[in-house]
Amino acid sequence: MKIVLAYSGGLDTSVLLSWIKETYQAEMIAFCANIGQEEELKGLDRKAKKTGASKIYIDNLEEEFASDFIFPMIRAGAVYEGQYFLGTSIARPLIAKRMIEIAKAEKADAIAHGATGKGNDQVRFELTSAALAPGLDIIAPWRDERFRQQFPGRQQMIEYCAAKGIPVQASAKKPYSMDRNLLHISYEAGILEDPWFDAGALSNRDKFTTLSVLPEDAPDKPEYVTLDFDKGDCVAVNGKKMTPLAVMKTLNKLGGKHGVGRVDMVENRFVGMKSRGVYETPGGSILHFAHRQIESLTMDREVMHLRDGLIPKYAELVYYGFWFSPERLALQALVEESQKNVSGTVRVKLYKGGIYVAGRKSKVSLYNPHIATMEADPTKAYNQSDATGFIRLNGLRLRVNSQVNGTRGLKGL
Repeated sequence: MKIVLAYSGGLDTSVLLSWIKETYQAEMIAFCANIGQEEELKGLDRKAKKTGASKIYIDNLEEEFASDFIFPMIRAGAVYEGQYFLGTSIARPLIAKRMIEIAKAEKADAIAHGATGKGNDQVRFELTSAALAPGLDIIAPWRDERFRQQFPGRQQMIEYCAAKGIPVQASAKKPYSMDRNLLHISYEAGILEDPWFDAGALSNRDKFTTLSVLPEDAPDKPEYVTLDFDKGDCVAVNGKKMTPLAVMKTLNKLGGKHGVGRVDMVENRFVGMKSRGVYETPGGSILHFAHRQIESLTMDREVMHLRDGLIPKYAELVYYGFWFSPERLALQALVEESQKNVSGTVRVKLYKGGIYVAGRKSKVSLYNPHIATMEADPTKAYNQSDATGFIRLNGLRLRVNSQVNGTRGLKGL
């Protein structure tokens, strides 16, 4: 039996690699995706093989992540439950997709992951597999009673590695878990399981400030940044043309410097429980904000309202793991149509954790100052007298309803 394992080299996946190999008597192929986590990947090949892998793939997927996953989601304006920019959610289908490609190339029998049975990631990995490789088996040790009995906590994992001679650096105490990629870093579990705990307190500035400073520690002087858009995609920052990957890296630095994109929320997991997460999404938050500003100038009202009505559904599909589902692809087609004229330049001001619009312009702007002006309209495109009939027709059903049913609920009338 041959199995491809999502592998990072940390305590959990090191234990998983050895345990799966031993339990299933399998040949193990490790896979590590570089999606901007900035972790030291040097020596990972040697470590994986020492732990029991016959081969390891270490693939740089940053460009694909930015252009084929982050940017399409930004074009859709997707935010889960009004706050979460979906940084972890959008990374999982890419990782699973590449695992499946490796499994097919290696003629593997199964893929394996270390996602907990309480979380969303198990769903995201496995729904991707269902869509792209329905015949491929999946091994999820955290849903295996044998694994949970053997490893009820991190201490048992540390002892297992010591006994097996597996090289890991870990301690039994871990105040929270982290997951980082090009779009964000997330913190959850441990001390964050108390929703009253203040992760943004100055006393915690060294704990939750990997990508951004606390707003109190940001510069006292605001910084202006321009973003150029073409068909919904940011193609230049401060006048310099960039690839999607370069855009993300540049905006992450600028946003992090000014403490923007920090979110602390209690969210609803797909599996049914509420979970508290702390997120840093500096570049993504700037990109999302600026994208909305250029849309406000260039997108037709009814198209915008239609797309906006679908944002919660789109975000939910990403969060739940349905990236490769037919309904997400159908929504994406509508999104792409809506973005054809979303081109122009946005200027934003970054200051003390805030993002503020400081101007927007476009050659395809639907905003006409001559029509919008409160002064005389030189184009005569809008006759204010026309509003009388417009209002009367829109009020017809209200008048009829009042005549039939009265003015219930309106005290004093």
